[in-house]
Amino acid sequence: MIAVYPGSFDPVTSGHFDIIKRAAAMYDEVVVLVAVNSSKSPMFGIAERVQMLETTCRELENVSVERLENALLVDFAVARGAQVIVKGLRAVSDFEYEFQMAMLNRRLQPAVETVFLMAAAEHSFLSSSIVKEIGRLGGQIEGLAPDAVLSFLKQSFANV
Repeated sequence: MIAVYPGSFDPVTSGHFDIIKRAAAMYDEVVVLVAVNSSKSPMFGIAERVQMLETTCRELENVSVERLENALLVDFAVARGAQVIVKGLRAVSDFEYEFQMAMLNRRLQPAVETVFLMAAAEHSFLSSSIVKEIGRLGGQIEGLAPDAVLSFLKQSFANV
C-alpha cells in the first residue's frame, strides 16, 4: 500500500521525521510530498526543501520525496496509486483544520483515506515556525530538526 505524507516542510523538523519513520514502518511505500502552500511565505525554496528531505530520508528504503505544485493533493495521490494520506497531529487545534481537509479530500476522492498519526510527546510542541524563530534568534536548534537539516538552517541564519 502506498501512502502520501504532504507538507510544506519549511524546514523539516524532528517531529516530521518521526512521522515519516512511523509511516514507513506501516506502509509499503511512503511518498513525502513537498507542497506549495500559497498562504505561506517559505524560508526555503521548494528545491531546497526537497533536498533536505532526500538527505534526511536517504536511509529509509521505502521513502521517496516528490513535489506538488498547482495540483490537488488527492489528484496526486490517485495518479501515484496511493490509497492513504498521512497527516501528523500535535494538538486539538491541528485536528480541527486537518479534519476539515480530510473531509474535503474524501468528497473529492472517496477512494483515498486520511490517516492521522499523533506526534510523539517529545515532538508535540514542535513546528517549523518555532524552529525557524529559535534559530533566527540564535537559540539552540539541535534536536529540533534532523542533523541533515541543521546545516541548511545555520547557513540561512548566517545570511540574515
